[in-house]
Amino acid sequence: MLWDFDGHGANATRLQRYELQQNLDVALHALLEQPEVDPARLALLGHSMGSGIVMTAGVRSPDRFAATIAISPTGADVTPRVPRNLQLQAGSGEGRFVTNDQRLLAQAGGANTNLAAGQGRELVVVPGVEHITILFSDGSHQAALRWLDATFGKIHGNQYVDLTSQRYRDRRMGWYGLHLLGWLVGLAAIVALVSEPKTVAVKIAPLRRWAGLMVVPLVAVAGLVVLSQRVELQDLGGVQVGGAVGVWFLVAGLTWLGVLAHLPRLTLRTVGLGVGVFALLWIAFGAMAQVVWLQWWLIPIRLRVWLPLAIACLPWFLASGIVQQNISIGKRFLWWLGQSAILIGGFVLTINVLPQLGFVFLLLPLFPLLMGILSVVAGLLNRAWVYAIGSALFFGWLLAAGFPLSA
Repeated sequence: MLWDFDGHGANATRLQRYELQQNLDVALHALLEQPEVDPARLALLGHSMGSGIVMTAGVRSPDRFAATIAISPTGADVTPRVPRNLQLQAGSGEGRFVTNDQRLLAQAGGANTNLAAGQGRELVVVPGVEHITILFSDGSHQAALRWLDATFGKIHGNQYVDLTSQRYRDRRMGWYGLHLLGWLVGLAAIVALVSEPKTVAVKIAPLRRWAGLMVVPLVAVAGLVVLSQRVELQDLGGVQVGGAVGVWFLVAGLTWLGVLAHLPRLTLRTVGLGVGVFALLWIAFGAMAQVVWLQWWLIPIRLRVWLPLAIACLPWFLASGIVQQNISIGKRFLWWLGQSAILIGGFVLTINVLPQLGFVFLLLPLFPLLMGILSVVAGLLNRAWVYAIGSALFFGWLLAAGFPLSA
């Protein structure tokens, strides 16, 4: 049984300080109402925040759950006796989770193969994946299935299907990437049809362009530190840490624009084209996201925070669009690399200074991919305002969709 936690996906109930045990209790009650479910053969599997919930439930009710699988785990009061048959997983690309797994394994008594007595303990490091891609990893799937097979054994007849022999492989991310690539090719074709004379970009010294990018993380972090003295940053705007991310981009973007000291001319046609670019990006990312990895259709409570988040992100993408006008592919690659490094470094610094915003780490692996795709879009459009409006509306939507609702 899979469900949306409070404040996640399409569940409009606001998240109350990560108190999600009640969610699991309701789901368990509904599961046990199904006549085909054997109440003596139950296991728990959770990822990230969900891992803490399932480990805690396995500790509290060891007689109820025969096995617990914690993927990219947070923490729980595990011991050598509870939960029963604990498997820990982490991706090789999420270092601090591997370290946390090792700590939890030691706390749980170390590796143990005695699953018959419920004392099984195992740590699996899945190669080549990080916090999100581990969810689609064959290695993770097969490790979990093997652990459950070993816990429950095989039942003959129609009650159990041996998926190990079928070697099911989740290829949704591959198809998702192909779908995204197709829409970007489509954008290139559309841009060719509505092309205009080449924009005459204002000459801005390279030192000023790069200096602005280099200084913005420090100013943005300082701005959040000052704001944190007055408001709860993790709840700002009604979306867990999403509002704080928006403020970070707002401060950083305004600082970068101030250093550039230039604003291109804005026209109604530019606004219309920017909205059109957003529509294309929205479909390119979202048409399959709904069935692969993210609740892309915003429920009303999330839709209300979309435009404020997009407006907050607009200065950053406008500055990015200005510096990427009329430049070569090689220089565009450098700007992609520079922006990715600055964003990752800036938000790592933010998390270290303001640990209550630790949820932001979910964005870190996405920055190189997102900035790379948006750099391609910037190159195709070569219009700072068009790129800025389309990218800001898209990124604001991503923030509104991806983070939990706050209390």
